[in-house]
Amino acid sequence: MTRAAQIAGRIRKNRTISISGGLLAIVALLAIAIPWISPNDYLQTNFDNILSSPAIAHMHWFGTDDLGRDLLVRTMMGVQVTLLVAIVASFVSLVIGVFYGAIAGYLGGRVDAVMMRIVDTLYALPFIFIVILLMVVFERNFLLIFVAIGAINWLDMARIVRGQTLSLREKEFVEAARLTGVSTARIIIRHIAPNLIGVVVVYVTLTIPQAILVESFLSFLGLGIQEPQTSLGALVDAGVNQKENAAWMLVIPGGLLALILMCFNFLGDGLRDLLDARQST
Repeated sequence: MTRAAQIAGRIRKNRTISISGGLLAIVALLAIAIPWISPNDYLQTNFDNILSSPAIAHMHWFGTDDLGRDLLVRTMMGVQVTLLVAIVASFVSLVIGVFYGAIAGYLGGRVDAVMMRIVDTLYALPFIFIVILLMVVFERNFLLIFVAIGAINWLDMARIVRGQTLSLREKEFVEAARLTGVSTARIIIRHIAPNLIGVVVVYVTLTIPQAILVESFLSFLGLGIQEPQTSLGALVDAGVNQKENAAWMLVIPGGLLALILMCFNFLGDGLRDLLDARQST
């Protein structure tokens, strides 16, 4: 049995990973399919059908919002945007954090001390206020949201990768590569980084919920995704304003946001348990 098959078998046996991963896959597939197959457009307004309660017969399964737009389609579009922002932002933090932490951990000494003091200094800054300032000064757009959220999360990634690299640089295969004259950059890319994949994958699944929360918080404040686009945070903000007249506008996107966050957290916990079990054997 190949190594990939063994890992796949362990994942299937882990109920936490299977259930949470399956729910996330279902939500993602529905978020992609429903806007395509639904007869309603997420921008289409109907002032004769404002704040209509959820009804299957009228093809508004999640009801309508304060402009008569179909909430099902808008919620699925919100899921797309929320997941896209979270995944891309986590990728940004992954790239920055892995290379920064690997360089600091491998070089060690004064370089490591200076690089980690920079991380400690950045930790002391109120990043959420810096993000808000960036959104106000440079306008609100997708690209800036990706960069801003990714700039928050890479610090934790750098610390974790640095700690793992400190132990990896003492391994025999790294010593052998160093003695044969392999360059530092090549050692980090070819020998250190591949051995960090397990820890990095686990931590990324735990940082995605953080990115989702930051994006939702910004959208809730009106500084994130803007009309006509939407996200789960923006939908929750709209639902709060209508919670007395149309509770479904708050309950549905809020419940879906909570489900996605729980699934990612359970998925990360399951992968961490799997990695710990693999290391102990």
